[in-house]
Amino acid sequence: MDNAIRRIVLVVALANLAYFGVEFVVALRIGSASLLADSADFFEDASVNLLIFVAMAWSARNRARAGMAMSIILLAPAIAFLWTAWHKFQVPTPPEPLALSLTGIGALIVNVSCAYLLVAYRDASGSLTKAAFLSARNDAFANIAIIAAGAATFYLWHSPWPDLIVGFGIAWMNLDAAKEVWTAARKEHQAVA
Repeated sequence: MDNAIRRIVLVVALANLAYFGVEFVVALRIGSASLLADSADFFEDASVNLLIFVAMAWSARNRARAGMAMSIILLAPAIAFLWTAWHKFQVPTPPEPLALSLTGIGALIVNVSCAYLLVAYRDASGSLTKAAFLSARNDAFANIAIIAAGAATFYLWHSPWPDLIVGFGIAWMNLDAAKEVWTAARKEHQAVA
C-alpha cells in the first residue's frame, strides 16, 4: 500500500508544481491576490506531496514529525496572501476577470484530479495522506471561489474586493487545514511515544 501511495503523491506533487508555474505567472500579470495565494498553495502542495513521498519510507515517529512540519508548511499560502493583500490595498485595482476565471478553471481541474487520486488513501497513512487530501480538497473549493470572483468582478462589481475576499477565504481554509493536520500528527506522535 505504501508504494501505491508514494506513486500517487509523486504524480500529485508534479501536477501541483506544473500548475504553480502557470498560476504564478498569470497572477503577476493580472495583479490577482487570490491567484497569487493559490499559486503559493500549489507550490506548498507540491512541497507537501514531495515530503510525503520521501517520508513514507520513514519510521512511524518520523512520519508523525513530518506531519507536524507539514502543518506549518500549510501556512505558506496564508502568508503569501497577506503580503499580496497589503500591496493590493495600496494599489486597489481589480484583476482581469476573464484571465482570473479561466486560470481558476484550470486550477480546479488539477485539484479535483489530485483529490480524486488521493481520496482512497486519505486515512491510510495518518497525518501525511490526510495533509495531501485536505490540501487538494480545500484547493478545489478555493478554485470555485476564484472562478466566482472573476465572474463577480466582470458582471457585478468591478473592484479588487471579490479577489481579496476570496484570498481571505483561501487563507482561512489553509489555517484550518494546518490545525487539522497538526492535531492528527500530535495524536500519531503520542501513539508512538
